[in-house]
Amino acid sequence: MARPLVSALVALSCFAVAAGGLYWTFGKKHHDTNAEVTGSIDPITNTLGPSGLPIPRFVSLKAEKVNVRKGPSSDHDVAWVYQVKGLPVEIIAEFETWRRIRDSEGTEGWILQNMLAGKRNALVEPWKKTELTPLYSSANLQSAWLANLAPGAFGEIASCDGQWCDVKISGFRGYVQQEKLWGAYPGEVVN
Repeated sequence: MARPLVSALVALSCFAVAAGGLYWTFGKKHHDTNAEVTGSIDPITNTLGPSGLPIPRFVSLKAEKVNVRKGPSSDHDVAWVYQVKGLPVEIIAEFETWRRIRDSEGTEGWILQNMLAGKRNALVEPWKKTELTPLYSSANLQSAWLANLAPGAFGEIASCDGQWCDVKISGFRGYVQQEKLWGAYPGEVVN
């Protein structure tokens, strides 16, 4: 089953609301309707892959255009193409220089390892349709809201303490509850 080319993920618009918060709307990729949105598997089940690194683990796409193949070699057909640098994906298997990845929608394929970076990025609650997620000024539910993030917004993870992640999204830096991100495992510490 072929997947159409994915258009730019980040098409943002914002407007101020009376309460002083911001609403960020990010364009979301749309494709295979049979793929389901999935959470990540518990990091306690990690094993080491042939590379010596844990499986599963989160990484991000290194280039603007990344081919995803049906199998672990250039002889396999391209199943689809990602066109969003920095998009988080989860490595779930390794074979030589190839990595089997899963995206936030549960779709899997193979990518050459040099197209992946160890940089940690995350999507904000991609499994939701419309509910906004607050970006807080500190790792505390009582702290000020800096912005409201739309489902599928993505940005860089600066760190996570197992409950909260310090993130940078569209020029804002703040805190999101870790369980609301796809790109960090529940309870995982990210430095």
